[in-house]
Amino acid sequence: METTDNRLLLEECGGKHRVRISVDRGGTFTDCVGIFPVEPTAKDPSGERVVVVKLLSEDPTHYSDAPREGIRRILEIATGSPHPRDALLATENIESIRMGTTVATNALLERKGEPCALVVTLGFRDLLKIGNQARPKIFDLSISKPDVLYQHVVQIDERVTLVGYAMDPRPAAQNQSDETNVVVGRSGEHVRILKTPEWATVRKQLQQVFDTGIRSVAVCLMHAYTFTAHEEEIGRIASEIGFTHVTLSSQLSPRIKIVPRAHSATADAYLTPGIRRYVDGFASGFDAGFGDIRIDFMQSDGGLAPVEHFSGLRAILSGPAAGVVGYAVTSYSESEKISLVGFDMGGTSTDVSRFGGEFEHVFETTTAGVTIQAPQLDINTVAAGGGSRLFFRNGLMVVGPESAGAFPGPACYRNGGPLCITDANLLLGRLRVEHFPHIFGPSEDQPLDMNATRALFEQLVADINAEMRARHTAESAYQNKSVEEIALGFLQVANETMCRPIRTLTEARGHNVQNHSLACFGGAGGQHACAVAVNLGIRRVFVHRLASVLSAYGLGLSEVVHEEQSPAAAIWSNEAQQPLLARLEKLSRVGCRKLISQGFLDSQIRVQRFLNMRYDGTDTSIMVPEATIGDYQLRFESMHQREFGFVLRNRRIIVDDLRARVTGTLSKVKAGQVYDELKSLQRRELCEPNTHPAFVDTVSVYFQGGYRPTAVLKLGLLNPGDVVRGPAIVLDCNSTVLVEPNWVATVTSTQLVLDNTPVTTLDVSTHHISTEIDPIHLSVLANRFMSIAEQMGRTLEKTSVSTNIKERLDFSCALFDQHGNLVANAPHIPVHLGSMSHAVKFQLDRFSEDLQEGDVILVNHPQAGGTHLPDITIISPVFHDSRIIFFVASRGHHADIGGISPGSMPPNSRELFQEGASSMGMKIVDRGEFQEEAVRHMLLEEPAQYPECSGTRNYRDVLSDLKAQIAANHRGIALLSQLCAEYGLEVVQEYMAHIQHTAEAAVRLLLKETRVKHPTGQLSGHDFMDDGSKISLHVDISEDGSALFDFTGTSPEIYGNTNAPPSVTHSAIIYCLRCMVQSDLPLNQGCLAPVRVVIPENSFLSPSSTAAVVGGNVLTSQRLCDVILATFGVAAASQGCMNNLTFGIPAIEEGGMRYEGWGYYETIAGGHGAGRDWQKGQDGVHTNMTNTKITDPEILERRYPVILHRFMLREGSGGTGMHPGGNGCIRDIEFLEAMSVSLLTERRVFQPPGLDGGGNGACGLNLWERHFEHKDKQVLNLGGKNSVFVQPGDHIVIMTPGGGGYGK
Repeated sequence: METTDNRLLLEECGGKHRVRISVDRGGTFTDCVGIFPVEPTAKDPSGERVVVVKLLSEDPTHYSDAPREGIRRILEIATGSPHPRDALLATENIESIRMGTTVATNALLERKGEPCALVVTLGFRDLLKIGNQARPKIFDLSISKPDVLYQHVVQIDERVTLVGYAMDPRPAAQNQSDETNVVVGRSGEHVRILKTPEWATVRKQLQQVFDTGIRSVAVCLMHAYTFTAHEEEIGRIASEIGFTHVTLSSQLSPRIKIVPRAHSATADAYLTPGIRRYVDGFASGFDAGFGDIRIDFMQSDGGLAPVEHFSGLRAILSGPAAGVVGYAVTSYSESEKISLVGFDMGGTSTDVSRFGGEFEHVFETTTAGVTIQAPQLDINTVAAGGGSRLFFRNGLMVVGPESAGAFPGPACYRNGGPLCITDANLLLGRLRVEHFPHIFGPSEDQPLDMNATRALFEQLVADINAEMRARHTAESAYQNKSVEEIALGFLQVANETMCRPIRTLTEARGHNVQNHSLACFGGAGGQHACAVAVNLGIRRVFVHRLASVLSAYGLGLSEVVHEEQSPAAAIWSNEAQQPLLARLEKLSRVGCRKLISQGFLDSQIRVQRFLNMRYDGTDTSIMVPEATIGDYQLRFESMHQREFGFVLRNRRIIVDDLRARVTGTLSKVKAGQVYDELKSLQRRELCEPNTHPAFVDTVSVYFQGGYRPTAVLKLGLLNPGDVVRGPAIVLDCNSTVLVEPNWVATVTSTQLVLDNTPVTTLDVSTHHISTEIDPIHLSVLANRFMSIAEQMGRTLEKTSVSTNIKERLDFSCALFDQHGNLVANAPHIPVHLGSMSHAVKFQLDRFSEDLQEGDVILVNHPQAGGTHLPDITIISPVFHDSRIIFFVASRGHHADIGGISPGSMPPNSRELFQEGASSMGMKIVDRGEFQEEAVRHMLLEEPAQYPECSGTRNYRDVLSDLKAQIAANHRGIALLSQLCAEYGLEVVQEYMAHIQHTAEAAVRLLLKETRVKHPTGQLSGHDFMDDGSKISLHVDISEDGSALFDFTGTSPEIYGNTNAPPSVTHSAIIYCLRCMVQSDLPLNQGCLAPVRVVIPENSFLSPSSTAAVVGGNVLTSQRLCDVILATFGVAAASQGCMNNLTFGIPAIEEGGMRYEGWGYYETIAGGHGAGRDWQKGQDGVHTNMTNTKITDPEILERRYPVILHRFMLREGSGGTGMHPGGNGCIRDIEFLEAMSVSLLTERRVFQPPGLDGGGNGACGLNLWERHFEHKDKQVLNLGGKNSVFVQPGDHIVIMTPGGGGYGK
């Protein structure tokens, strides 16, 4: 019998406690989905009804809690009975509640979490302020960084370290000890206890923090991932004192790397108390039966957790994770095995993800400046959503990252907001005023305001047309763009912006993006899905009927997950395999017991086992799932080959962690049913849509080429089997789907499936555009050029093997036009930015007509456009019809290329040959054939011919990295060829020129503005190197915005290694100019077009061909930036140094055996100079010409025979002033074996000067503390540049310079 309504079945029919509710509380809206049983009908035999409620997350005039209000409305619909807001909510009809929430995310972004304290090992109080020492944006002179989360730091006088070290070539037995103060940690590593805390002192320290009112504390000690005793005792004492929340890093995230582990522990202490209060407040609005309901919260890893186990750390991606589950379950088929790209476009940002049959997790991510070490779904966020603002800057159309937010919102929201993506869709007819909720204006009853949108667009278009006309020459008349053309152009820019992270997510993992389908959801995604798919070459798009609330719906499809993890430090072998698998099985049993205690049956539980594996000597690990056939090693090698393109056959495999992921399923859902339905569907094309019941209207919508009549249809009235040919608009109550021309939408019972219909392939290109400059195509192609450089960088990163390139990211990749001019350079290492073009042009002249297709050139000589010898540049010409049409190049810092010292960074070199192998230019690939014999001769034999020099000490890794650079270039060539196929060669080449002219115009404007402030146009500045050598700069700015940078007066070439080739000076100039523009600008050769540079011959900025230059790249480059920025009056001097430290052991012979040596190289952060436009210089950060990361303290001690006693800020080292300078760092390293140590540093004599009356920063200081068995230690000042041979127990203490202050 059919019911007359769709209310919940009566109790006697099974309705009692049968409403399942899922709630996704977002930043703007809260989405609620209720599912409950109803009588089956002929039309809907499922016997279930799905109810959707969407409401504002904050609406205090109507309700206090949005999720509870949504549940109340669902219950009223389900029961047909009123549930008053002012009464406790009845729970008798609720079966379960599942929630995803942004409470934790918002608290992190807005810094509104619980006041907390961080407890760390003595010497590491500033660990999280320094972090990995890299700055977030290399062109941001102010170096904006989020604040740390804690209010107090407690330093505990305790210390443990590891016995032995990974780089020790001797047998592993020597890494063990039977000393009484040595224990075995839970990773299996031997741990030496150097200092046990005085527990009475610890109690006193914690009591002092408690007395300030703080009740939440995070504890993170060195090596607590394996040695937990000290953390556990501190946690016990804290609980006794009365702290209500105590987070131990050893329990929360038992993985090596103290920096992300401390970040994670602090984030948990900061967020979890707020989560608990929120849950308690939520529960307080229900009646007494609330405790009997199953309440689960979505975690960032895509699994649910019972409310009592839910923590802030695992809540950060709660909402987006549920969306991934939603599309994975509804749109992936095990039989079809077509992978999906998730595209979740909301109001402020877009989340992209991938699903290929298994959820893809990452284990270390950064959110709001906090590095989180916890399993999270691999979700990339790009700042392009419906509320992203539209700008015209420096000749380019830019979308975001700024957002209008919920208030004021886009211009059409009637709150005086700016132009946004939503406005562009509205103006083009893709959003319909008449079908959008009338919730705007003072009374919240007015429609979207088209007039406000059009008025702002007309003004913007007038400005764009005026600027573009001014840029054109008299011979080429600019055709004014219409409002519609510009609005569509902004959508094209937005779509390309959103495509870039999708390419990263797929191709960086070795997947072809074209072999995927797009799963689109989120409120704004349906308007962009077809266009994004076309850009990516994807031919099918899934849009679920509940796409606008798919995260909430996905909660109902999710599994409960419990994870157990344990650290390891095992070498994979036949002998180690069984103990590791036994430990895995033990972890699995623990996880299963946890789920059984929650009420799951054995039949509902599934276990996934993983080993976290990596090659010895690298930090790049892969979480390897249990293989059904073969062992973990085979699976690891297969995954490594797919993701990185190679395997290392003779390299040991290390197991870092064991992980068991245990899932409990409450209800079985058949995945991928849409494919089965599509196969059996009886299709009916709507040839005359206006006769269908779903038809609403025919409207004009603007597409490429003009307005087209477009049918508007209601999704709810379309039936399975209906086929809608684009263009069409399909409306749901909460979203709009645009079916673009050449797309067909097929309706199923659960999805709208969009397929791209085949079109005739054009002979020349798929885009008919002129070579004349156009702001739309300029902006789109600027994105494409940068995307190609970025993808080259990702190829190099994943195919390289060395720590320098793969982990420290000391490399750059770039595109050049046919003349060798820089077109696009992915923002990697600033010192590379302006110099690579010199290398390309030099080789173009050097080889002239002798370049053939398939040739690849190697160069590193400073006279040939190099910087210093370890930076090797690989250049590939790109041919078309036997002529060069482009160049691509990659430059990487190689760890050792020979010379007089390991690491090829000698502090005392006087001649170039002492610094290693050099080449003015050689074909490393000749017509497609790799020239390994020539490479071997260059790297091994030539350097060894000189006194006290050797060839590279690590030929294998250097050779592998050179091949990785070639692979990166090959990737760039393929992508450029694809771009030319789309647009045509002539168009691409012309737009490479246009993009340079755009950068030139922006720099000219900067220089004109500078001349206004300095009417004579004359600027001067100077500074000194520590040896007294002077850098002198005079800038003469003309009225047309051109400038002369004259370094006349600079000191002669130095008999030392701080000489810098001219390419380094050009890099410093282009970097500083780009930073001073202070807005988005493609960095390319155009930045230097208005600039003429004069460098005196035979000065130390233009030295002879035999001059040593290793310090010029890492020291003089920094001083050049200080001089330029001070000359322009922008910033006081930063530390002016990279603080280069190298140490290592040569090959040794013991017991008749010869063991290979090893070396280590790092650069160390310092103080950042204050400026006129920011309040304070940043503490402990890399500045200007470098941005490499530093090795985590625990990794450093595991890998090398050292103890890092202190890594902290050097208080008081920043210059005083109205805006103080940033503080430098203190790095105190004890050496446990005899070895050579080298320091190559600056600012040890002359202080970093302040600006406009600001105080100078403190000089740096390098100390050698020599420890003797029977007498006091000896402390020696090593000066700025020195090499010493340390003995066990000796310390090297590096105090890096502070930054200068600004203003009195």
